[in-house]
Amino acid sequence: MLELGDKAPDFVGPLGDGGQLRLSDFSGRKIALYFYPMNNTPGCVLEACSIRDNWDPFEKAGIVVIGVSPNSVRSHWNFAAKHDLPFFLVADRDKKVIDLYGVWGEKKMFGRSFLGLKRTTFLIDESGKIVKIFKRPKNRIHGKEILDAFAELQ
Repeated sequence: MLELGDKAPDFVGPLGDGGQLRLSDFSGRKIALYFYPMNNTPGCVLEACSIRDNWDPFEKAGIVVIGVSPNSVRSHWNFAAKHDLPFFLVADRDKKVIDLYGVWGEKKMFGRSFLGLKRTTFLIDESGKIVKIFKRPKNRIHGKEILDAFAELQ
């Protein structure tokens, strides 16, 4: 996994509207890049809606939010529409971005181990450096966690 101070790796990924997102297109801006396991699961809905419910402060602070999961483009489109999500969702079916950021690995739940996406958020500053990593974000308040972390970094 990447560490604090590392340059955030650039990537290109498909969006639900048929477009492409390139991380470097947001050079010079603050970015919250969050990885989540699956659309429309309880924890992922809470996390996404926590960001959505804090959207005005995100916009005022100039923070770009990009969610990444291994779901399909269509699934992202439906997820965003169902929950009125105002931020980008990148479909990473082949897990290239997930692997680039080192967030795929062994997880444990209910006493069993399996491979999966480790819910992680990287905060990236205007110079493209990783300035904060949430390895286990609190789904219900993650929007506020991100905003508070960026405010502390000022």
